[in-house]
Amino acid sequence: MDVVGYAEAAARLLNADLVDIDAVVDFLQDRDWLHHQVVERDVTALRRFQASLRPVFEASDAGDVDGTVGVLNDLMGKHPITPRIFEHAPGRLQLHVANKASSVADLVIAESLLGLANLVCDMGASRLGTCSAAPCTRVYVDTSPNQSRRYCSDRCSSRANVAAFRARQRAAASN
Repeated sequence: MDVVGYAEAAARLLNADLVDIDAVVDFLQDRDWLHHQVVERDVTALRRFQASLRPVFEASDAGDVDGTVGVLNDLMGKHPITPRIFEHAPGRLQLHVANKASSVADLVIAESLLGLANLVCDMGASRLGTCSAAPCTRVYVDTSPNQSRRYCSDRCSSRANVAAFRARQRAAASN
């Protein structure tokens, strides 16, 4: 299992605007075998899950380890995960979510939770965040060595840095 990949997919899920079946199919862009299985019920379930997943990132961003772990544990209780070990090549074993989920939404939710839970256990509960650039509300997974990430993308980072630079220039000009 690519722990970081699953966790980053959870962040992409939370950042996705899942307004309809086509939007869910777009989210699943590299998983062609799931496209024909997406139904309206998946859209509803994933949107509901997005709302319940956001507090995990917000608690992590606030440094609330108990909150991060508590919300993840609650979500894993509501959405049971069935992990299985798969051998992709001789001797190359990986942990994945078993593809016996009853819907596309169940599979995506289980992968998200397994990835986030493993990431929190392996790298710490402070590796998830919300973008510091106003008015952005997107989330991210911080895999930087020194946990220095504050923005969801280079674009938001640049925008915030330019705004701070301009504010310093205005302040200096008014003195």
